Amino acid sequence: MAYNETARAVTRLAIYDMDRTITFRGTYTPFLLHVATHMAPWRLIFAPVVPFIMIAYVLRFISRRRLKEMNQALMIGGRVSRARLQPHIESFARKVMERNVRPGALAQVAADRAAGYRLVLATASYRLYVEAIARLLGFDAVIATDHLGQGLDYVRARIAGDNCYDAAKLGMIQAWMVQHDVHRNAAHIRAYSDHVSDAPMLEYADEAFAANPHPPLAKLAQERGWTRVDWG
Repeated sequence: MAYNETARAVTRLAIYDMDRTITFRGTYTPFLLHVATHMAPWRLIFAPVVPFIMIAYVLRFISRRRLKEMNQALMIGGRVSRARLQPHIESFARKVMERNVRPGALAQVAADRAAGYRLVLATASYRLYVEAIARLLGFDAVIATDHLGQGLDYVRARIAGDNCYDAAKLGMIQAWMVQHDVHRNAAHIRAYSDHVSDAPMLEYADEAFAANPHPPLAKLAQERGWTRVDWG
């Protein structure tokens, strides 16, 4: 897609996946375990059930969406006060920053910010805790999986709308752009991800980066001519 900065004012977007792109490891299960450990330790008795739910997902007996809902209901509860959760969300975000962020990712985020890019974190993880991490990373916006009833003072173990994953993530990015009056023909987009499920987002970008890619994405990046970066 042509990038003609002289023709019109251009909005620069740098869109990052989070888990294993910015972080070394995933954050979803560690978040559930962190909250259970600090808020309701008795729920840890359900931890051995989680791998069986994952197996059900791998065998396609349940959807990825249902996988998340079931794990959350087990480890946190089906309906939990946001005020009660918030201290544990904040402590988990600090823990991620201290132990689970790639130095190379931080350097790239800083470089994109200095170059005038608007920083967007687009992730399948829950907005519930991603916003706290994004704030510490210095991101401008978050596109993530939402809970049903975002405005309520309690959190339900139900997902609202799409799980922010694969093609649905691209659709949510496009919806966010419309909401914020960012026109595609007046935007220059960089996109970063470690996983082939983000191929739709990477295809949509002007500059696509396979960051710490797993083998399927590394192969696709080589075929498509996308830049490979390794952040540690």
